[in-house]
Amino acid sequence: QVALVESGGGLVQAGGSLRLSCAASGRTFSSYFMGWFRQFPGKEREFVASISWRGSRTSYAASVKGRFTISRDNAKNTVYLQMNSLKSEDTATYYCAGRPIAVEEYLYWGQGTQVTVSS
Repeated sequence: QVALVESGGGLVQAGGSLRLSCAASGRTFSSYFMGWFRQFPGKEREFVASISWRGSRTSYAASVKGRFTISRDNAKNTVYLQMNSLKSEDTATYYCAGRPIAVEEYLYWGQGTQVTVSS
């Protein structure tokens, strides 16, 4: 069982940066594949980025590639999403999620953190 808590959201001007953090409880965090997702009002949740359990493999949605960077610190049980060159269309609620390596579906989700980018 893993509990996830996001932080770092807020209001930023277009072109600015934010770093989201996701703190995980549980001793098995380092063996979990982690991801960030976002949800726009009235829309389905969409994939943003993911990172393998060692951090050696990352994946990004085309809309954020080159602007966002996912990373993790297993010693701190934390995964990060560095967001640069933010655009108004990045405004959404951002969720952290985790899944065991052998499981395809993300089983654990945080409560979400709001990111608002003003133009």
